[in-house]
Amino acid sequence: MNRQQRLKLYDIQHRAFNEGTVEQINNQWIFFDEETDEATMLEDFIHQEIEIFRLNRWRKGILNEPGKIHCGKEVILFRDHDLIRIRKHLVYSLERLLDGVNDDAFFQFITTLNSLNFSIYDCIYCYNHLSFLSDEHRKDGVNFMVFDNQEQICNVQHHFCYYEKVNDRFEFTLNTGKRLIIEKIIS
Repeated sequence: MNRQQRLKLYDIQHRAFNEGTVEQINNQWIFFDEETDEATMLEDFIHQEIEIFRLNRWRKGILNEPGKIHCGKEVILFRDHDLIRIRKHLVYSLERLLDGVNDDAFFQFITTLNSLNFSIYDCIYCYNHLSFLSDEHRKDGVNFMVFDNQEQICNVQHHFCYYEKVNDRFEFTLNTGKRLIIEKIIS
């Protein structure tokens, strides 16, 4: 699995975006989050990837100044009540962790998490012990992650041992008591 295939899995995650509308108020563009009803100055998202819904499809571009998205060579100007979505950022330690695990473990972790109705963007806490072992020949320990999808909480323990064999074990525990364990061993 190459980097592009991994990014494709990121793209299809639920709750990967903050969706809402924009309005110009007092010559300033404001983003109104559909889920939380929070209002945010659009200038807070300068130089970030933003998508705008135009002509029945999402158009991806970069917000270089409030009110304008650059989609390649085209510039799209906002209109009041345009529907936009802004990609959420992953918790940094989770992003580093996902970059550090092998392709099989990455795929199994993401698909299992998704099957439990959670997204990697639901992560509210991640302790990545693996990042502290970068210079070690034998790497073993546990990473801890907590996910909240607004309906349930999921705690994940990632037990790893990278030495003669590569062993990744993920233990998923939901607040309902449901538990699921997956393990991948590569010799």
